[in-house]
Amino acid sequence: MSGDTNATHVSPTIAVTEFLRVDMRVGRILRVEPFPQARKPSFKLEIDFGPLGTRRSSAQVAHYTIEALIGRLVIAVVNFPARQIGPFMSEVLVLGVPDHDDRVTLLVPDADVPLGGRVY
Repeated sequence: MSGDTNATHVSPTIAVTEFLRVDMRVGRILRVEPFPQARKPSFKLEIDFGPLGTRRSSAQVAHYTIEALIGRLVIAVVNFPARQIGPFMSEVLVLGVPDHDDRVTLLVPDADVPLGGRVY
């Protein structure tokens, strides 16, 4: 989840139809496990997306405590191909923004919204 923190770089313009191809949904973290095999400090997450079911993700959010993550709403891309990360298959990409120390802050809704709700 680490990304380009250069605030002056803006990606090329895309059409709204291209943006809408990225299927971002709201999920609730059900389970969190340490992921010591990951290259960067990470957790293995199990996330409930309501009618879409549960999906798994590896997320570089090890500065959060397990207790702080369980029950938290998150935004994730659900239509990227699954990705093998060491011995773990990550099925969704949980979204976040790195701070100046490269710690990822999760993108979250500011209200309790339905699980599986689509981001537009």
